[in-house]
Formats: sequence, C-alpha cells, structure tokens
Amino acid sequence: MKTTFKEKVYKIVSKIPKGKTLTYGEVAELAGSPGAFRAVGNIMSKNWDPKIPCHRVVRADGNPGGYNRGKRNKVRILKKEGAI
Repeated sequence: MKTTFKEKVYKIVSKIPKGKTLTYGEVAELAGSPGAFRAVGNIMSKNWDPKIPCHRVVRADGNPGGYNRGKRNKVRILKKEGAI
C-alpha cells in the first residue's frame, strides 16, 4: 500500500518534539516533495488531531504562520513549549 503525501506529512509532524519547530518547506522536503510547502500548509490547516502538533510547523521567515485554532493560540503554545 502506497503512503500518501498527507500521511507522510502527518507522520513527520507528529514526531516534532516539544520546544522544536520545522518550516513548511522542511516538512515538504522530508516528505519527498521539496517544493510542496503550500500543500503542507493546506494539510496542516485541516488538521484537528491533537496527536499531530501542527502548531510546530512555522514559516521559513520565522513568522509563526497560520493555525486553525488562531494565530494567537499558536504563538502562545510555542512560547509555552519554549520554541519561541
């Protein structure tokens, strides 16, 4: 059975440790599609599974980027975890 890009992204993001982040581009590259950073963002925007810490995926320019539970919440959680 072939693993989908979405499944690869979820697996990678689920392994980001507390206090660390990856960029959307880094996740895309690790998933085998280096140019697919927008697709990673799209996948993360639809994630509601608490086991997949999508708040730990940030923009390459250092900004937190979007979060389906609100950008303010993303920043708060990242600060609490020591990532920013």
